[in-house]
Amino acid sequence: MTPGLEERADAAQRIDKWLWHARFARTRRAAQQLALSGHVRINRERVAAASRLVRPGDVLTIALGRGVRVVVVRGIGARRGSADEAQHLYEEVTGPGGPTPAGGDHPPHCPRR
Repeated sequence: MTPGLEERADAAQRIDKWLWHARFARTRRAAQQLALSGHVRINRERVAAASRLVRPGDVLTIALGRGVRVVVVRGIGARRGSADEAQHLYEEVTGPGGPTPAGGDHPPHCPRR
């Protein structure tokens, strides 16, 4: 087990704090704004408050930049650790090519001349 990681089924954490611990946001304030922006869903339900609880097994859909990431929560962090520790908090469900484009599949842009 990774230090500072809780994997109990009854463990829960605020979504803004979890996003910060899992390094989806650089600051706690940015994590709060991301949660309140409507770009985060927990089990297909839009997050309306940064205080919404997330638990292991929940599926998160996060719209970041021009892509969408889908992850399954695997643990609750006790602190914000290194990037390696953060990767133990979730499992990526999005395909191997990384985040999917938010607008769907588009043909590649024409190269510049």
